[in-house]
Amino acid sequence: MSRIGRMPITVPAGVTVTVGANNEVTVKGPLGTLTQSFNTRMTIAQEGNVITVTRPTDEKEDRSAHGLTRALLQNMVTGVSQGYSKTLEIIGVGYKAAKVGKTVQLYLGHSLVKGGVPQEKFCITEPEGITLEVADKAVPITITVKGIDKQAVGQMAAVIRSKRPPEPYHGKGVKYSTERVRRKAGKTGK
Repeated sequence: MSRIGRMPITVPAGVTVTVGANNEVTVKGPLGTLTQSFNTRMTIAQEGNVITVTRPTDEKEDRSAHGLTRALLQNMVTGVSQGYSKTLEIIGVGYKAAKVGKTVQLYLGHSLVKGGVPQEKFCITEPEGITLEVADKAVPITITVKGIDKQAVGQMAAVIRSKRPPEPYHGKGVKYSTERVRRKAGKTGK
């Protein structure tokens, strides 16, 4: 039995879970609504404020889908009740970020040439369901990605980080606040 799959999911107050046909689950909470379809071989049962996921057999495919289904359901319940956030730090001389409306402009030392016009910034627009907050007065500059969908929050944070990943010699770049950059020693003189 999957250790993750057999654990029950407790639904907090203010959150409603609806299991529809073909295992389409809708979770509504104070922060929003999430809907997702799950493997039809899994049985999703709700009794009061507890949700359980069971599998029909012990085949390899069913075992792997069992834990996945339960983890995705738990992420949906947590997302609509508490939300998810990831914090990124921008480290480097002259590196900065600014929020203009629903767009975050990143100045990360690039000198891009697009159509003969030099551009030194990346513009990232907030997708639906994601909010970006920039604390540009702090050192280091921080960007906080918030939303109810765990996968979308992680993907947006990864897109921002990919614009200038941290480099090992000076530690400059965009990194997660919990990330530890392994530093390398530079060249030494003879």
